[in-house]
Amino acid sequence: MASFEEVVRGRRSIGKVKEDPVPRKLVEKLIEAAVWAPNHFRTEPWRFIVMTGEGRKVLGEAYAAIASAGWGELAEEERAARRQAEVAKALRAPVVIAAVCSPSDDARALPQEELAAAHAAVQNLLLAAHDNGLGAVWRTGAPAYHPVMKQAFKLEDRETVVGFVYVGYPDMPQPAAARTPAAEKTIWLEG
Repeated sequence: MASFEEVVRGRRSIGKVKEDPVPRKLVEKLIEAAVWAPNHFRTEPWRFIVMTGEGRKVLGEAYAAIASAGWGELAEEERAARRQAEVAKALRAPVVIAAVCSPSDDARALPQEELAAAHAAVQNLLLAAHDNGLGAVWRTGAPAYHPVMKQAFKLEDRETVVGFVYVGYPDMPQPAAARTPAAEKTIWLEG
């Protein structure tokens, strides 16, 4: 079993995964790890929408709807090709998990802290995926925050997508990575 430090240092964004299905119990295990993220006032400001099989097309159709706004006067054949490419983005992994920040009604909870907690939940999910032999990548970008995406997933006004986590069995070598040493990013204030 890998140590916590090995899991943290070994995790990489794995964007190329096999089509092999991921067992539901394993996906549930990843989400269970996610919900143990720190959060102020125990608000647990997150929800997860798991897409598999045809369910991933909800995301694909939203990608296509958002992108089509910029297609202008394209010929029908070109529009169809671009639409197909947008829908295919949601099919790049057998499991796609939409992570949603669902802020609490607790007046003490600051919006920034609720969002930070949802991001921490995604990090837990990514670490659990790596620890369980899965590849995962956290995808965001302008479409994730678009109103069409909120509509597609029936989010409340105050809710927001914080990202899509694509999960599957790795189909690429583990990429090398390096980080700036922590000492170069640390200031000590001592008395």
